[in-house]
Amino acid sequence: MPLYDLFVRLRSRAFHTYFRFARGMTLGAQACVIDAQNRVFLVRHTYISGWHFPGGGVETGETILEALTRELAEEANLTLAAPPELRAVFFNARISRRDHIALFLVRDFNQSAPRLPDRELAETGFFALDQLPEGLHPSTRDRINEILHGTPHPVLW
Repeated sequence: MPLYDLFVRLRSRAFHTYFRFARGMTLGAQACVIDAQNRVFLVRHTYISGWHFPGGGVETGETILEALTRELAEEANLTLAAPPELRAVFFNARISRRDHIALFLVRDFNQSAPRLPDRELAETGFFALDQLPEGLHPSTRDRINEILHGTPHPVLW
């Protein structure tokens, strides 16, 4: 296993160990953002592999919509122009036995500027639905297919 992958796994495990004691349950908000050209916005983080939806954890004292709004601004320079549509809530047992993800569909938004790479995000961008990037996380691919084709959502992320 490459050293970087080991570091990423250890870092993730450390965060989840901390959250196990600091929080009874973890909740994340993610958005499937689709623009007028029918492209989906995806991010590739520096600390986990694959392409994912923008999003992140709901902090103490924050509503899920506040978390989603904050994460879209931080990871995509996006602001909501209309309320997002809650599509499903998933149990993310691969991360932790206490982790849940609320997935929203966002079609009405504004982007102030393209999101540039930094320490958290290696790459971001809009991708045509028939030209999704190599390395797309399987759960992200599944969620895109469920939204586009109306197939039932599973309980597990």
